[in-house]
Amino acid sequence: MTTTTASSATTRHPAPWTGTVSVDDTTLAVTDTGGPGRPVVYLNGSYADQKHWRRVITELGGDYRHITYDERARGKSGLSADYSFEACLRDLDAVLTARGVERPILVGWSYGAMLAVHWASRNPDRVLGVVSVDGAMPHAWLDEANKAQVRKLFRRLSPLFPVARRIGMAARMSAEQHAEINIEVNELCAPALLDPVFDRLTVPTRYVLATGGNLGGDPKLMEEIRDNMNPVTARNPHVRISAKVPSNHSKILRKDFRAVADAAREIAAGAHETGR
Repeated sequence: MTTTTASSATTRHPAPWTGTVSVDDTTLAVTDTGGPGRPVVYLNGSYADQKHWRRVITELGGDYRHITYDERARGKSGLSADYSFEACLRDLDAVLTARGVERPILVGWSYGAMLAVHWASRNPDRVLGVVSVDGAMPHAWLDEANKAQVRKLFRRLSPLFPVARRIGMAARMSAEQHAEINIEVNELCAPALLDPVFDRLTVPTRYVLATGGNLGGDPKLMEEIRDNMNPVTARNPHVRISAKVPSNHSKILRKDFRAVADAAREIAAGAHETGR
C-alpha cells in the first residue's frame, strides 16, 4: 500500500491509487480511480465507509475520476483524539491536497452532505458543485430532551456496533462518541447556523431527497425537515431540488443511486456549457 502525506503532490491525470493520507494525529484510507475525468469526491454518512458509493460510481462510470475515503475511525482509517465536524473538514482538505484534486464535484450523503455544503461555502473557487444526498437541511428539533434520547439510543445500539462495522455502518468509537457526533451535526443544522452557509453558496448545489423515516428518525419529522429546504431554494437560485425519491434515508444510495448520479451529471453538464 502506498502512503502519502497531506502535502504531497500528484500528476494532473494520476494512475489508479489506493493508500493513506496523513492528517493531524491519524491516517485516512483513500481510493482514487485516477484518470483525466471530472473529479468527484464522495463524503460518507456519519459512521459509514466508502463502500456505500460503489453503485453511484459504477453508474457514473469512466468519464469521471472517483475519490472516496473513510473518515477517522471509520472503515480502514485510523483512530484520532478529535472526531469533530471541523476535524472532518480538515480531512477533506487533506485528501484534496494530497491527491492534487482541483474543482471537484462534492457528493455527500447525510453527514457528508453537511461537510460538502460547508466546504463549498468556504471554498467557492475550489469546487465545481455539490450534490447533497438527504442531508444538510435546516431544522431546530434538537433540545436537551432530544439529546438525552440520542445518547440513550446509541447506548442501546452499542451491542450491534461490531456487526454494523462489518457492513460499513458504525465507527470504531464508543456509544458516547457516536452520540456526540450525531448531536453536533444536528446542532449545526439549526437555521441560525446553517442558513448563513446556504447564503454563501455560489456554486450549483443539487439536492436528492429521500422519503419517510429510518432507524431513529420519525417519518413525519423527517418530511418536515425536508420541507425546510423550500425557503432555501427560493432564496438562493444556486440551490435546487434535483429529485425526491421513494427510498428512505438509509437505503437511498442502494435504491436510488441513479438519481444521485444524474445530479452529478447535471452539475458536470452545466460546467461544460459555461466552460468552467
